[in-house]
Amino acid sequence: MTINDLISLYNKKKEKYGKEAYRHISNLLREAKAKHKIDFNGSDHEQSWRAFKGKNLEKLIEYIITDEVKSLGLDVVNGNSLERTNGENLSKELGLVKRNLLIDYGDYGSHLPDVDIIIYNPKTSKVVAVLSSKVTLRERIAQTGYWKIKLASDKVTQHIKVYFVTPDEDGTLTIKKPSKKGRAIVEVDLDGSYVLSETDIDESKKVKMFDKFIDDLKILIK
Repeated sequence: MTINDLISLYNKKKEKYGKEAYRHISNLLREAKAKHKIDFNGSDHEQSWRAFKGKNLEKLIEYIITDEVKSLGLDVVNGNSLERTNGENLSKELGLVKRNLLIDYGDYGSHLPDVDIIIYNPKTSKVVAVLSSKVTLRERIAQTGYWKIKLASDKVTQHIKVYFVTPDEDGTLTIKKPSKKGRAIVEVDLDGSYVLSETDIDESKKVKMFDKFIDDLKILIK
């Protein structure tokens, strides 16, 4: 089981459901888990699957959005590729992207925020938005809120939008009021969250179904 297998499963969903394919990510992951188990040889499949799912959900979301993001004249890079690579091995374009995303910790150096996907303008290397993606909010929503606060506190990075993309399998975002803690963090501390789920959610200006993402990005760059 690889990311290419997940992409293949997604493309089958797209053939069946069209633009609504994003709603079936959780079903796709359940199918992938069964296939993953067939190939698994170790003693703890759950742990192995969680690691695989966490690492590859962000890659699947990157695959889903990349063509449409590029059609807007923007580009996409995975956050890990900036983290792993020192400046000498990055292209000039991505070296500038990295520099434009760094957070200054004074005497303790400059460090990249922990984000999964970076959307930027390839002509200027200016970062437009960053996305974090997890299966549930409890895995990283507070940390994402922290990075938004840090980016917003510096004039160089304060324009960068911070979004959370999730299948929301524990239903944290479903109801606006009374809000669960994760939804409160999104509504107050983030620029928004986009949900890939079969369940309709109580939408707001900041919490929306995933199909609104590209339209919002178009508005953002106008």
